Amino acid sequence: MTAPEATTGMLIRRPAKVVFEAFVDPAVTTRFWFSKGSGRLEPGAVVRWDWEMYGVGTDVRVKAIEPGGRILIDWDLDDPTEVEWRFEPRGEDTWVTVTNRGFHGADPVAEALDSMGGFALVLAGAKIWLEHGIEPRFVLDRHPDGRVEGWRDR
Repeated sequence: MTAPEATTGMLIRRPAKVVFEAFVDPAVTTRFWFSKGSGRLEPGAVVRWDWEMYGVGTDVRVKAIEPGGRILIDWDLDDPTEVEWRFEPRGEDTWVTVTNRGFHGADPVAEALDSMGGFALVLAGAKIWLEHGIEPRFVLDRHPDGRVEGWRDR
């Protein structure tokens, strides 16, 4: 059996350079995804992303950066999966695809489905922030009781 991959995508009506920057600069990313980031995504960097409202976080290693086009990271250095963002210009807009691969836990299909749902919310949040300047509460409101099932503090 082939290991599952989680893939989701969304059109964001902003130029690729702007959308790409939103994912590498934690000052922007914190407006729609995690609550704290230790630094910009740069080749070879290890950065920490925290969701302080839940008391969880993860360390990620940046494997590749192609400015305006691609980000590749290892998510959770203790038990990594690979996450790849691709930014495809479509006129003045950008098609963003996120693929998460390398699931190998007890139920890799369930892990992939959970990841796909999570990254779909992230892309929706980025869209709302970048297109309209509205801070979405998707990530916060996804777990309003403050517990994230199946997440271990990384």
